[in-house]
Amino acid sequence: MAPDSSTSTTNSRFHMDYETKVFPHTGGYGRYNRIVVVFSWFPNFAVMLNLFSDVFYTLIPESYHCKPDPHLLPSTFLLSNFTSQGYLNLTIPWVNGSGLSHCELFKYPPNTSDFSHSVVRERVSCTKGWEYSNVAGLQSNFVTEWNLVCSDYWKIPLQHICFMTGWILGYIFLGTLCDWLGRRRVFLLSLSLSSLFGVAVCLSNSAVVFLLLRLCQGAMLAGVFVASYIARLELCDPPHRLMVAMISGVFAVFAELLLPGIAVLCHDWPILQAVATLPLLLLLSYWCCASVFPESPRWLLATVQIREVKRSLQEFSTRNGVCLRDEIYPGETLLSEIDSVYSEDCQPMYFSVLELRRTRVIWKNCLILSFTLFIGTGIQYCFTRNLHSYSTNFYFSYFLRVITGALACIFICVSVNHFGRRGILLLSAIITGLSSLLLLALTQYLRGGLVLVLSVVGLLFSQALAMLSVFFASEVMPTVVRGGCLGLVLAAGCVGMAASSLMELQNNGGYFLHHVIFASFAVLSVLCIMLLPESKRKQLPDSLKEGESQRRPPLFLSRPDRDNLPLLCARPPLSEYNPDNYSRLVSATRKMLTKDNLPYRIAVPSQPPLLSDSDTQDRENDRLKEVVS
Repeated sequence: MAPDSSTSTTNSRFHMDYETKVFPHTGGYGRYNRIVVVFSWFPNFAVMLNLFSDVFYTLIPESYHCKPDPHLLPSTFLLSNFTSQGYLNLTIPWVNGSGLSHCELFKYPPNTSDFSHSVVRERVSCTKGWEYSNVAGLQSNFVTEWNLVCSDYWKIPLQHICFMTGWILGYIFLGTLCDWLGRRRVFLLSLSLSSLFGVAVCLSNSAVVFLLLRLCQGAMLAGVFVASYIARLELCDPPHRLMVAMISGVFAVFAELLLPGIAVLCHDWPILQAVATLPLLLLLSYWCCASVFPESPRWLLATVQIREVKRSLQEFSTRNGVCLRDEIYPGETLLSEIDSVYSEDCQPMYFSVLELRRTRVIWKNCLILSFTLFIGTGIQYCFTRNLHSYSTNFYFSYFLRVITGALACIFICVSVNHFGRRGILLLSAIITGLSSLLLLALTQYLRGGLVLVLSVVGLLFSQALAMLSVFFASEVMPTVVRGGCLGLVLAAGCVGMAASSLMELQNNGGYFLHHVIFASFAVLSVLCIMLLPESKRKQLPDSLKEGESQRRPPLFLSRPDRDNLPLLCARPPLSEYNPDNYSRLVSATRKMLTKDNLPYRIAVPSQPPLLSDSDTQDRENDRLKEVVS
């Protein structure tokens, strides 16, 4: 719906001071806001549990080989004459450096009795399937269930690409729906469908069905994540936004930390899928209890849904211990101020990401942060691959990645509020790029310990780059298009995650090019980050006009107080006439005049005045006549 120009102007004027006019009158970041924020952390745990479980579903066992086929052996062969290891050596080729062959068997001439290495033997592909051993975590997964090895290996990275494609689609479309339908509706819709698809994945009977269902579940999980992330942020004041966002990251790290133990206890992938789906089913209780995940009042006000925002503000103020009633004193009445700004017949105004084509600053910020998140997620593959070369143990690289993720959360919490979003984002990009370039140029000259240190440092700051990009994007995007813009940024991050699977799809044939491209992008991002505004201790922009008014502060602050420059354009000093106070006075006066019983009475004199106005005028006329005569 295209908004009217006058309504849009009034709307933007009111929203510029949302956190100073509306938010404090509802209790600020009070007890009820804190409770809702806590309940918004649990969806993050459930979503990440399903996201990281994909690692165990597609994990290839450390050792596997073809099952021996007796039909490929000569008729004179007697199994009792050989030990189990001798039987394997007789039927399976030996590959230097990797043990028994994964994909081939020996085929002997039909009538030979010579089983020595000198006999001419033909090598053929596996005919009876595979035997797997030393599986990390699960005893059966997507790979072992449908034998996705050797010639079918390409289906493993394809599964991950399909899963990431679902997340990309979910972020784009469901993020846009957050701006049209609201945060709560999209959250409940995505949560219900992701639970349904999660249960369906447990019943998959083929690899194709598994791929399609995981794609659909990934799309719905993306909707759960983006809706809860935005709703959580819009309930906080500037001092608490960073801490609240990083604690949600701690919940994600906790889910990733618990997952190996859960996988060991589950043994089979359908059981793990059921356990990962269980938190989503429990979260469906949010549907019945609306108070634990209410609609964002900031979004309701930004989209001019007056009746809904009044109910929402009354609920927040009541639960925070602040009473919002229609009183006659204008200084204590928030709802009368809303009435003075908006008329009762105001139509809601919804926006989409297509509005970005008319913007300059918002579009630029969205593009830069999408680029940095793409780099932060895509370059992690380069660092984790170096960890694999240092140690082939799956749990070594897995837990090291979890630990660096936790350290990245701590680093952001400690530094960002002090040095600013843009400065730490710039530092993370610089260290990520330097670590990548050093590994790219000096790996063959460095010792294993230095390679490990550079890989860990690069992994730490690349994760910090990714986390801070998401948080930064949610702060600088306007409320009316925050869902769609954040969805685009997160979709770019999923493209970076899917890039590693594209390398595996080609058997890592393009790894060097992959590393060079992302290292170059990391260096290029340093220049782009300098074009971003600073959102530290600034209020969230609500309208497109506020989003366009964001300006880029200097990188090196010349005065200590320069950090306190407003994110939006500075206002001229107010005159003695304050239109806001006048609108409140008019609204309160209108209400007083419409009351039947006034709290006061105009006193009428009981006796007439000694001289009326007419007598006084006659005396003055007589005096003037005497003076003239």
